[in-house]
Amino acid sequence: MSQQTPRSDVIIRDAYWSRYRDLIREVVLPYQWDALNDAVADAEPSYAIQNFKIAAGLMEGEFGGFVFQDSDVAKWLEAVAYCLKNYPDAGLERKADEAIDLIAKAQQGDGYLNTYFTIKEPGRRWTNLLECHELYCAGHMIEAGVAYYEATGKRKLLDVVCRLADHIDSVFGTEEGKIRGYDGHQEIELALIKLYKATGEEKYLRLSKYFIDERGRRPHFFIQEWEKRGRTYHFPGHGTPNLEYNQSHVPVREQKTAVGHAVRAVYMYSAMADLALLTHDEELAASCRTLWDDITKKQMYITGGIGSTSHGEAFTFEYDLPNDTVYAETCASIGLIFFAQRMLRLEAKAKYADVMERALYNTVSASMSLDGKHYFYVNPLEVWPDACRQNPGKRHVKPVRQKWFGCSCCPPNVARLLSSLEQYIYTCSGDTIYTHLFIGSDAVFPMEEGNVALVMRSGLPWNGQVRITVHPEHEQESFCLALRVPEWCCGKAALHVNGQPIDYDIRDGYALIRRRWAKGDTIEWEIDMPVLMMQARPEIRADAGKVALQRGPLVYCFEEADNGAPLSSITLLENAHWTLRDEPELLNGIVAIEGDGWMESAEDWDDRPYRPYADNGRPVRVKAVPYNVWGNRGVGEMSVWMRCGRK
Repeated sequence: MSQQTPRSDVIIRDAYWSRYRDLIREVVLPYQWDALNDAVADAEPSYAIQNFKIAAGLMEGEFGGFVFQDSDVAKWLEAVAYCLKNYPDAGLERKADEAIDLIAKAQQGDGYLNTYFTIKEPGRRWTNLLECHELYCAGHMIEAGVAYYEATGKRKLLDVVCRLADHIDSVFGTEEGKIRGYDGHQEIELALIKLYKATGEEKYLRLSKYFIDERGRRPHFFIQEWEKRGRTYHFPGHGTPNLEYNQSHVPVREQKTAVGHAVRAVYMYSAMADLALLTHDEELAASCRTLWDDITKKQMYITGGIGSTSHGEAFTFEYDLPNDTVYAETCASIGLIFFAQRMLRLEAKAKYADVMERALYNTVSASMSLDGKHYFYVNPLEVWPDACRQNPGKRHVKPVRQKWFGCSCCPPNVARLLSSLEQYIYTCSGDTIYTHLFIGSDAVFPMEEGNVALVMRSGLPWNGQVRITVHPEHEQESFCLALRVPEWCCGKAALHVNGQPIDYDIRDGYALIRRRWAKGDTIEWEIDMPVLMMQARPEIRADAGKVALQRGPLVYCFEEADNGAPLSSITLLENAHWTLRDEPELLNGIVAIEGDGWMESAEDWDDRPYRPYADNGRPVRVKAVPYNVWGNRGVGEMSVWMRCGRK
């Protein structure tokens, strides 16, 4: 089983990703702080900081926003912590300390912390776990407390969340007098594991395991709770609670199919994988593998998006992947990345890193504008702006990113993922260092014979040239380097060590290089990056007769800005010759793809909507841009999947 490399031992130095991380630090976090303080003009109000001020007794007023509003502040703090780890910033740290002071003042004497129930329903704690996100909010605050302590050494927030976790431990469990329940929105489970690792307190690990093991047992807790509440709901309800929605229909070890709310599911699966590793629970690990395969083989978009319907932000059924009504919430892809990372700790198999890379370079990156101040909550693969405005079934799809949302879980989630990206590049197991993502970085690994430093420089996503220089602490140190052979290179990757070509063995999708290393040994990993015309399984009906373009980790899309409208009138030629076009001035610098297509014309149509078939098209040159930069040039059509045929 693999072990994660501590992030303090990895520093990202990458032409592509450093720009994102600079944007997070310099623009995104200050902007989000303003949004949390309701200081962004014409944006939906957050109320989040105001709620903490009211709960702390510093101002009067009513609770504002959703019942889970506290979590936005927690995720923002976690993102700040990761930034401060590598880039000390006194001004940003002051803002964070200001927020932490508010949080500490809002905490109740017994350790309880939640502004909604403190302000609005102080006598109703823990009475609606199905809907009210108390443990979810606590989990995010715990993650923030751990991250801030590890980044700054300051214990104030860590002490707050330890008191909070101790309070939760006193409330929940199988012992007499405790609530034998769990939260409707999973998150506390993976947070408690982080707290256990930071403090060494076994009770936090036991509590996480309790929440996982108790879920789905009969009699069903959420039905009992609902009955006890007089069958009332916080949000408008419809009859008996839907237990599949929050994955509580059966015990987790019996779940074979990903169902319900996608974010809740992958957060829970991430905690399950953590526990499987820490407690050597092979049954739990087997469940994780089964659920992973169900998601990634039957319910995932080519962009790494998951959760295909807006009704409940949920999974539906296998191969139901519509492009124009898709939900694919940003947080769901972030949760999928969490799940992939933890599966890589369990077992270093390239299939997990392939999906992690797919979700990162496409859905997660696409969710934020190039200016860092606008966001997608929903990540469609096809957009017709008029339909977004006028079709009730598509109003959740936005043709442009928004300044903020009343429910803004996604923007700070993007910030905390991208600012902690170094955690996802490598793992180390025994005498093997695995490289999962080819992101330029300096890293140090403790090995049996001494520390090993790696300096990786990467041309991804624009070219497949990767160079790794090895600096072992001692000459002739023996260990193995494992380099992922990406799915998108179709097995074509050349390896040179110190300028000499060498053959390599492949195990679980990784090229293995085992030798005695000397200081300055250099590996050149040349990964083929062809333009691939991807097709979907026949069962994925939305993509029948269509193709999508992919090059390296990037999925491409077609925009009205480059190709006109309607995009549905364009057919890509199956024998098209695709050429690359380097455009340093477009969309912060991209490599576009150009090729041959056929466009139907409406010029000779009369006012009939239909007529006998006539081939009235003309040849056109088409242009595709990376999906992750779509929507940065104003309102227009967009499509990932395009018709394909012969002409």
